[in-house]
Formats: sequence, structure tokens, C-alpha cells
Amino acid sequence: MSKQRLVMIGNGMAGIRCIEEILKRNPEKFEITVFGDEPYPNYNRIALSNVLQGKTTQAEIVMNDWSWYKENNITLYTNEKVTHIDRGAKFVRTENHRTVEYDKLLIATGSSAFILPVPGHALLGVTGFRTIDDCNMMMETAKEYKKAVVIGGGLLGLEAARGLLNMGMEVEVVHLMPNLMEQQLDAPAGALLKRDLEAQGMRFLMEQQTAEIIGENRVQGIRFKDGSETACDLVVMAVGIRPNVLLAKEAGLEVNRGIVVNDFMQTADLSIYAVGECAEHNGNVYGLVAPLYEQGAVLAEHICDLATEGYTGSLLSTQLKVSGCDLFSAGQIHEDEATKAITAHDGVAGTYKKVLIRDNKIVGIVLYGDVSDSNRLFRLLKQKADVSEYTPASILHKGADEGDENLVASMGPEETICGCNGVTKGAIVQAILEQDLKTFEEVKTCTKAGGSCGKCKPLVVGVLEHTLGGAIQEEKAGICECTTLSRDELTEEIRTKGLKTAKEVRYVLGWKHEEGCVKCRPALNYYLGMIWPKEYADEKQSRLVNERMHANIQKDGTYSVIPRMYGGVTDVQQLKKLVEVAEKYEVPLIKLTGGQRIGLYGIKKEDLPSVWEDLEMPSGYAYGKTLRTVKTCVGAAFCRFGTQDSMSLGIALEKKFERIDTPHKVKMGVSACPRSCVESGVKDFGVIGVENGFQIYIGGNGGTEVKEAQLLCTVKTDEEVLRLAAAFVQYYRETGVYLERTAPWVERMGFEHVKETMMDEVKVNELNERFETAIAKYREPWEEVLQTPQLRAMYEVKHV
Repeated sequence: MSKQRLVMIGNGMAGIRCIEEILKRNPEKFEITVFGDEPYPNYNRIALSNVLQGKTTQAEIVMNDWSWYKENNITLYTNEKVTHIDRGAKFVRTENHRTVEYDKLLIATGSSAFILPVPGHALLGVTGFRTIDDCNMMMETAKEYKKAVVIGGGLLGLEAARGLLNMGMEVEVVHLMPNLMEQQLDAPAGALLKRDLEAQGMRFLMEQQTAEIIGENRVQGIRFKDGSETACDLVVMAVGIRPNVLLAKEAGLEVNRGIVVNDFMQTADLSIYAVGECAEHNGNVYGLVAPLYEQGAVLAEHICDLATEGYTGSLLSTQLKVSGCDLFSAGQIHEDEATKAITAHDGVAGTYKKVLIRDNKIVGIVLYGDVSDSNRLFRLLKQKADVSEYTPASILHKGADEGDENLVASMGPEETICGCNGVTKGAIVQAILEQDLKTFEEVKTCTKAGGSCGKCKPLVVGVLEHTLGGAIQEEKAGICECTTLSRDELTEEIRTKGLKTAKEVRYVLGWKHEEGCVKCRPALNYYLGMIWPKEYADEKQSRLVNERMHANIQKDGTYSVIPRMYGGVTDVQQLKKLVEVAEKYEVPLIKLTGGQRIGLYGIKKEDLPSVWEDLEMPSGYAYGKTLRTVKTCVGAAFCRFGTQDSMSLGIALEKKFERIDTPHKVKMGVSACPRSCVESGVKDFGVIGVENGFQIYIGGNGGTEVKEAQLLCTVKTDEEVLRLAAAFVQYYRETGVYLERTAPWVERMGFEHVKETMMDEVKVNELNERFETAIAKYREPWEEVLQTPQLRAMYEVKHV
């Protein structure tokens, strides 16, 4: 019997979860094709704020990497938008004129950030906060500009504001309402949140309505309805989302706010389903992930011809940590004539609790600061439990016999443990017993419980302990979910067992996933290259995309070209070539970068090899986990305050360290005097000229979390600086965790330990020898691309 053709439009969280549910029930029923209009595999949109805030990387929020689609025989087309649905002939057509027929069609187009249609909304520097590209745009902007305005004081707006603050921007939040997060918090809780966020550096313009965004080509400020203005370089719109329903509407499907569906998530055309933020069920469009996953499970049952009662709607709750501030909200948040409120407000501790009661039942909960009672109270709300026997104090505060352990024991199998992923207690217990799970990580991998925001981890652990009949030992975290080996254990195993390839490592060391994952593949590639510099052949396919392409991809799919300018010094010939290339390839933006280089932005992928061929300049590695730049001042050559020749030393450092792989990017600076015009005190390796030589500073970081570098020592000559720099870089290479900057590395290793190593003559000599062995294998990447037809072919546009 041939498989049915299932086509899904959308590659987001709700849609892919639905596909997972289908595969779980009947993996042989469908031949699956997925279209996504972003150039990425399925990622956790909820975690974008963590990427923006520097808590995680883009790679770490990928939920289903490229290999998952391949392993499940799913045809995936990314960066390709479906433009037409033909319901009669049952096919979809894309912007690339691709036509794919279907037996069942699943629309999971999600929603888009709502951009206020005010004058100036299309200016450069105005963005929503909905996608990886939005996130990247904000991070790039923060490198060059200083003032941001976030419009919208809801969760998304406050998370964006926190991330921009972390990147060193001044941030104002504009909100139309008198209190923050008015959908989840009442006025007292909103006031506490505002107070705590102001203490973190956020500024608020409350009850302000945007009338116009000011600027010519780029945003320069905002004008409000009352005539007042505020200046800014970046505007982030976080005023809500709009379901993406145009495609369904053009296909003649019933659309209100969302695509209208029945209890089985079917549209009026029974061969077409809709799920997620684009779907409207009983007049409701849901924006939280838990109800979307509930919809996906029902859809999977129905489309796989299994019995299901259908989707009946969701009772929503919100447990969040906004910029470090805990809050919980569920049900009704404001009193009315039929409800009574029990409240406890501690202004000193900054906590607030409110429970709304109607007919002796809890109908609403608002908690701020202390959310430890959220599970207990929400359970009473869902069960519609009679609370007439409770005193006000016992409702607000759990008793001695109402801890998490007893709460878990009393929960029924149908009750939800993980709201983000819709995982019930029964599903977790079943997985523990059937799969012989012993650790939280195993439960998370198997059921996804605790795999999103992580706030339900205590309950998941409680279910695990209750099921196994005793306390569990917290498992040791490995470099990724494929292994329990730490970085040090892994590198020791590679050395002692003589493992020379990533495939060999994964096989011999018992990787859970044969092909690895997006987290461990680039890490293994780095560790093997560091340990076996002569023998190991770099696996380009394991590198992150920017490193594979030797260029940073921009939000519009074009790339940046930033050539090497040693020490920030250029000449007439280089400048002429840059101008000629910019004219020839119609480069839309030429920009002086923060690293004293000239960047060409907006280069098409297929033009990259020709651009580098015409430039005849080496790569500046603006994309790599390696030395980015050595910033210099003009120094003693021209400056009347300069004590040393900073330019010559900077150029020598840059030539010495260019191209070598490091755990993360490395930035250096050489200042000719203590005025430190190039900010050497916040560099990974900083040099400051003094009368008797050079002060050397290590472990600084000027990024999302500024760290002041620490004084290592003072040396007299350029040669001593170069020698110590090589020892420092090599020691970092040998002991750093992949994607760990030098600031946390120095903190983890201990500054005194690193200093002791750098002051040991024998160790410095050995580190320099190993550095010279390692650096010998590296070639200029664009020279290699231009000389290797197979590599150059990567940049060719493939026409379908």
C-alpha cells in the first residue's frame, strides 16, 4: 500500500511537534514534505530571548536539526515560501515555481510580529522580535549604535529590552497601558515588576502612543501622540502578533482572526488541517506553546485514523522569569462583582500573591516574586476544587504536607507536568517504566518534559523519584545530550585511545546519536583539530554555517566581506581595490567595523569567490572562532602621547595568530599609552604601552557581559609580548571548552593558575612549540576556495 502524501506549510514549533506526534503513531503512513520560509531547521522560538541576552547560542536552540529530517525521510525545503494552494487539483506552489501534490495538507504558518503602521515603520533600524534574523539584526545593531526603544511592555518587549541592555545599549520601553504585562499581571504586580526592571537599568515611557518614527533612511527617534519625542537608533516592535492566514484566505478557506478549524483541527476542506498560532478554534487563537502542542496531538490521532475525543480548548497559565523576575498568572486576574480576592503584598521582599475566588472555587491566580505555590494553586484551579474549608492563609501558602513530593503523589495521570510541551504525569511515568529511564536528562530526551523553559524540572524529578521509589542521583552533564562525557573527559579519551575522526569518537565512546548533534559536531571538529594538528583533516560540514561559507550571513540572505587589515592599517592600493569591488558588485553598504576594518555588506552568495579573487586580500575572519582583529592606535609614530610603536606590534600579533582555531572568537588590542584609546583593558589579550615596556592584560570581554581584563605582567620587548601571547592562546586552545570565551575560561581556571602558567619559563616554551606545530597547517581560506573547484562549487546558485 503506497504512502499518502502529507505536505506541511511551516517549519515552526507547533507544526514540527505535530509531525513528531504523527511519526510516533504511524511512521509509515505518510510521505512527508515540509516547507519553511526561514533558512533554518526547526528552532525554539521561545528561546530567542536567551540568544539575544547571550545566555545561549543560535545552534543550541535548534530543536530538530538537519539530520532529524533525513533520519525520518522528511523532504525539507527551507527559505522557500509557499505562494498558492490549489484545493481542486490538490497541490501547492512555491515562490521558486516548485509544485508539490498532496493528499493531506497541514497549514502551520504561525504568526508574524505586528508592525505598527505608523509613518516611518519601514525605516532601517525598525524590526519585530519574532525570528532568528530579527535577533541577529538587533545584535549587529547593538555593536554600532547606543540607544534603543522597545515598543510594547509585554513579555516579548521586556525580554528584548533585557537583551539589548546586556549588549550595552541604553533602552527605553514604550507602553500604551498604565502597567506592564497587563494581560498577565494586575496593577500591584505590574508595579513591582516595573520597579525591579528600573533597578536593572530599563527606562519606561508609560501610557504613550507612537505617532511617527522619525528619520530619513535610518530611524533617529520616535514622536508620540502628545507631541513629545525620544531619540533612538533602533526600534523594536513588540506589540503583538498577527496570524499568517493570507495563504488560506486566498485558497478560499474560512478565516476570521485565524484559520477556522473543528475539534480535529480540520478546516472546511476536510483534506486540509491547520495547527498552531494560525488556527482558530471556537473563536480562540492561542499564542502559548502548550495549547498548540495539545492541538498537534489531537491532529495526529485523527490524521492517523485513531480514536480521539478531539480538542476542546485549553486553560492557560503563564509561568515566566522576566529579566530574572519570577511571575505566574492563570485564569482571571481582575476582581469583579462575583469574585473575591485574597492578597498578600510584601513591599520589602518584593512579593505579591493574589487568588481570586468565585463560588468557593479558585478562578484566578497572580503571583510575583515568589511563585513556589504556583503548581498547587493551578491544580486547584484546574480541578475546580472546593476551597471553602481553607483559610485565606492556607490558600496562599502551602502547608507542611503540601510539598512538591506530596503534590506529585496526589496528581492524576492526566494532569500536565510540562506546560510548554504538553506532557502529562502519565506519559512521563509510562516512559520511565517502558524505557527504563533513570535520570532527568533521559526523561527530557524521551518525553520533552522540561525541554523548553525548564521551570517544571522539580516536578519532573519528583515524578521520576516517585516512580522509582527513591531519590535519584543528578546525572553528570556532558558536552551535549549525545554523551555524558565532559570536555576534559572527552579530550582525555581522544588522546589515550588515539581517536582521529569524529565518527570514530562517536562510535568508540558510545554516542547516543550515531551522527551527533548540532552542539557536538562543531565541538568535536575543534577538539580533534586541536589535539591532532598534523593528522586531523578538518570536517567543513561540521562547522557552523558562517565558518563553512567563510562569511557572515546577513538578515536578507546576503553576506559580508571583511578583508584583513593588519592592525587596522591600510594603504592606497587596498582602498582602490575596495572601491573597485564595491562599484563592480554594486555593494549596498560600506561600513567601518568596530574592529577597525572596512566591511562590504550585501554580497550575493554566488559573488563571494569573485569578490575575494578581485580583492586579492586575506580574510579578516569576521565570522570565525579564531583571532578576529588586533585594534591599534597610531602610537609613537604620530601621537605625541604614544610611548610605544603600537601599530607594528599589532600587525605582528595579527600576522602571528590569524587563522588558528580557538574555542571562541579572540580579540586583541595594542594601545601605545595608558590612555588606551583601543580599549585594551576589555580585550581577550590586551597590551598597553608604558615608559618601560608593555603591560599585558588577559581575560577581558567587551560583549554582552562586559568583563575587565586583569593585569598579567609587564614586559620590556615586542618579542616577549609575542611569546606570552602565543603561550596564552595555546593554553586557552588546549583547556578551553568549545564556545567558551577567555573571560569565563580565566574565571573557571583561576586567574592565579593562568598567571602561574604564563610565568613558568618551561611551560611557556612548551606552549609556544605546540602553537607553532598547530599554526603550520592553516591556509588562507579564500585562496583554498579559489584553487579548489569542489569548494568553489558550494557558492553556485542551484536552479530548480
